[in-house]
Amino acid sequence: MPTIRDVAKVANVSTSTVSHVINETRYVSPETRERVLRAMQQLNYQHNRLASSLRNRKTHTIGVLVPNSANPYFAEILAGIEAACYEQDYHIIMGNANDDPEREQSYLKVLLSRQVDGILLISTGAFDNSIRLLSANKTPVVMVDRSAELATVDELFTDNRGGGRLATEYLLSLGHCRIGCITGPSFLTPSAARVQGYRDAFSTANHVFRDEWLVTGDFQHKGGYLAAQKLLAQDEIPTAIFACNDLMAVGAVAALQKAGLRVPHDISVIGYDDIPLASYANPRLTTIAQPARELGHLAVERLLERFGNLGAPARHDMLPVALIKRDSCSPFGES
Repeated sequence: MPTIRDVAKVANVSTSTVSHVINETRYVSPETRERVLRAMQQLNYQHNRLASSLRNRKTHTIGVLVPNSANPYFAEILAGIEAACYEQDYHIIMGNANDDPEREQSYLKVLLSRQVDGILLISTGAFDNSIRLLSANKTPVVMVDRSAELATVDELFTDNRGGGRLATEYLLSLGHCRIGCITGPSFLTPSAARVQGYRDAFSTANHVFRDEWLVTGDFQHKGGYLAAQKLLAQDEIPTAIFACNDLMAVGAVAALQKAGLRVPHDISVIGYDDIPLASYANPRLTTIAQPARELGHLAVERLLERFGNLGAPARHDMLPVALIKRDSCSPFGES
């Protein structure tokens, strides 16, 4: 196999210049850099990244931990992360906590043992233990899609409270006053914030909020299905449902249709996330869109910025959300 000395000989430069081009450790003029790259291509030179990692104590690898890889929303975030890492010549190692805090801790220990340069953490909710573990190992971290409100940790999330308010205000604008809400787990900050936005909309509109309209789900199809059945079992059923993610909204629609109700003619449903399935559901799902791929892409950028300046103040960035109108909502009383 060709060596770095062979590349230097063909490019007519020193071996140190070739090393600087490969590792980007010093400025090299564009002409010289191009000559080195041509020589590498001509010789089919393959850089030994492992050896370089041992010297520089950098693996060019980022650990990514997701709470549930089966959720299409997290798959969209991962797509953004993967694209950004590819652009920056980084590799990723992913762990799936499967909504289990203990599994989250286990995967973090595995990622740390692999000596990843940093971690993008979408926590199951057990972020206190996770942040302590990462801090003890002095590993850079960016929390994604969650806000722990920690002054020392970079966070990147979306406007969940504003999104919950936007969804509820839209249903209110259609004349719905009895609006059920299917929540996610209350210990997850996105779910709690969306419910707060739901309550905000009722307060602003001076409408009476009833506790029985708030039913807990699990961010999965089945949780939405069972929660919708609970809402239908009430003496006065809602005329509309806000589900705090699209998977639960799809499950809720299935329960309503099984009960003989037409969506949206008998009852309107709005979801949250705008996963690809939302466009193909029957009816097509009205929802709140989150910029999932952008979130993943920006998370990588934030982590790389942290690599370059470990002592900089932590950044807490919130991305906007948007209402996507489709076919699952209609004005109250319209049949």
